[in-house]
Amino acid sequence: MPDVSDLPIVTEPAKAHLNPRQLLNYKSERKDCLQWLLTFGKNPAKGEGYAFGTVQPRSYRMDQFYRWVWEQEDGYTANVQPEHGDEWLRYLAQTDYSSTHKSNCQKAIQMLFKWRHHESGTSQWEPSLKFSEDSSNHPRDYLTEREREKIRDAALEYGSVPSYANQTPLERDRWKRYLAQRFEKPKSEITPEDWDRANGWKIPSLVWTSLDAGLRPVEVSRASTSWVEPENCLLRIPKQESSKSQDNWVVGLTEQTSLFLERWLEEREAYSKYDDTNALWLTREQNTFSSQSLKYILTQLCELAGIETETRQMSWYSIRHSLGTYMTREEDLAATQAQLRHKSVETTMKYDQAPVEDRRNALDRMG
Repeated sequence: MPDVSDLPIVTEPAKAHLNPRQLLNYKSERKDCLQWLLTFGKNPAKGEGYAFGTVQPRSYRMDQFYRWVWEQEDGYTANVQPEHGDEWLRYLAQTDYSSTHKSNCQKAIQMLFKWRHHESGTSQWEPSLKFSEDSSNHPRDYLTEREREKIRDAALEYGSVPSYANQTPLERDRWKRYLAQRFEKPKSEITPEDWDRANGWKIPSLVWTSLDAGLRPVEVSRASTSWVEPENCLLRIPKQESSKSQDNWVVGLTEQTSLFLERWLEEREAYSKYDDTNALWLTREQNTFSSQSLKYILTQLCELAGIETETRQMSWYSIRHSLGTYMTREEDLAATQAQLRHKSVETTMKYDQAPVEDRRNALDRMG
């Protein structure tokens, strides 16, 4: 039988709300609920419980629901009611959480009220709202480990041109025509500096940093030179600039990524469009990057790397999802939560799955 002590009976955020007496009461309620779900929850008549892997992530969402009720009631109660459930769903409907998260929250409190009905005789609860899962927000469309390597390599090739000194006059004339179109200036004004600009460090630093830090599009847009500590291989993201967060974050980077950022910071000083801004990266039109412009870059990188995208829902979040999936495999959920800057572990739980290549290897071993 699964051991209920392996589940998060009382989370740290819940402890912060409770005095010692309330904590004892809440712990007892939670322990009874989670044990019942593991033992009887799926089919009480047959004594069939839910799988541990089902109860664990939903226990976090139940706890989140309790804490929301305490805020609404301006104080602790373990006596949550179906109307609380309906009010929470209406609250979730107005948030920007993914449909998948909302659907999982709904399922979690359905399990909670199922227990309360069987154990305390409360009325059965039929949700007033029902959310359906949104597969577009699921880590299904992430880059594989090998694809992450290919994207890193493609970022070094993206937009590059052959060395100016190694071109014949005829070849140089062709590349001047290309650079004139790319930089929107007359061919006669193209200089060797434009060759250096074409082979610059903006895109490699942006892509490699995103691969390491799982930057959301809004974080790419907000990224500032003040975030970067290449000498320490760190990004320091202040809470007022971090998406969906109330905390300052310290995010680790690889030495190679830090080197690229250092090169970009040096190169960036040569461009006048950065004179009056701390923005780390700007587009050619001097705008910050948007979700669409980043998606275009990723599509170009995938094409350059030979990664098929037509049957996949790819976006800049595919980079973030890949980091979450493989960080969880290599380390644990705590490491993933910190690296991805998740406020709650519930958000990180969706990355607690075996990558497709691990499952494929398992099939090979099974024969």
